[in-house]
Amino acid sequence: MIEEILEELKIEYELLKHDPLYTVSDAQIIKDKIKGVGVKNLFLKDKDKNYFLVLIKDDKKLNIRNLENKLRLKNITFASLDELKKILNLEKGSVTPLAIINDKENIVKIVIDKELENNWVLVHPLVNTKTISLQFRDLIKFIKYYNHEYIILDL
Repeated sequence: MIEEILEELKIEYELLKHDPLYTVSDAQIIKDKIKGVGVKNLFLKDKDKNYFLVLIKDDKKLNIRNLENKLRLKNITFASLDELKKILNLEKGSVTPLAIINDKENIVKIVIDKELENNWVLVHPLVNTKTISLQFRDLIKFIKYYNHEYIILDL
């Protein structure tokens, strides 16, 4: 499904099929098989139930306090597995920015680490048994096509 959308949008991509990958550690085994920077995707919310999908380099740890300051919000925590399923129709271990196709109400805001700019990025196409490599600018094109807000920050 995602592949058809990428082709419709004329987005160049590379696809790699593999055994299920649940964590950033698991994903290390594919690093030499596909070009791109690994992306850690974190599905978060604040106390007012504003939802955020945060994308950072896979070797980076997110400083929640720093994120709260930059977004001028408080009490950011991980969203529940139920919320992940309800809003993005995803299971644990397969979080991806491409899942915004399932967010029909456009309630998820995308927060992207500036370090990902000008790179090929690695993301799951809704399942953790495949990885797609695409250019950062094409990821932004995808996000815009699905009318989602995004912000690029130095995280």
